[in-house]
Amino acid sequence: MKKLFLVVLLSTTVATFAQSTTKEELDIIQGVYGKSKKELAVAFMNLSEPQNAAFFKVYDAYELERKALGAKKVEIIESYAKDYYTLTDESADVLAKATLKNNADFEKLLSKYYGKAKKEVGAINAAKFMQFEIYLQTAVRSEIQEAVPFIGELDKTKK
Repeated sequence: MKKLFLVVLLSTTVATFAQSTTKEELDIIQGVYGKSKKELAVAFMNLSEPQNAAFFKVYDAYELERKALGAKKVEIIESYAKDYYTLTDESADVLAKATLKNNADFEKLLSKYYGKAKKEVGAINAAKFMQFEIYLQTAVRSEIQEAVPFIGELDKTKK
C-alpha cells in the first residue's frame, strides 16, 4: 500500500513537474511536493518524538538544498527540450556534463546529510533516510526518463 501510494504521488508530481516551465509554477509544485513528501517521510521514518524533532531539523535543511538541485534538473531538461531538434555536439556535451554534475551533486548532498542525520538519530535511522531518498529519486528519474525522448527518437516520427 505504501509503495503504491508513493508511485501514484510521484507519477502525478513528475508529470506536472515536467509540464511546468515558469519559476512560479516550479515553486508551487515544489512546495506541494515538499509538504507531501515530508508527510511521507514522517510515516516512513517512524521516529520517537525527540528523534523526530532532531531529524526533521536536518531534513528540512536537506530539502532546501535538494529543491535547488531539482530546479537545476528541470532547467537541464528544459534546455534539452528547447534544443532537441537543433542539438549539436557542443550543446549535447553541455547538457550531458550538466546532467552528470547534477547527479554527482545529489550524491554529495545525500552523503552530507546522511552524516548529519547519523549524528542526530543514529546510523540505522540515517540509513532509512538515505534509502527513502534514493527510492524517491530513482522513481523520479524513471518517470523523467519515460517522459523525455531519446536523442533522435522524435525525428523518426516526422517521416
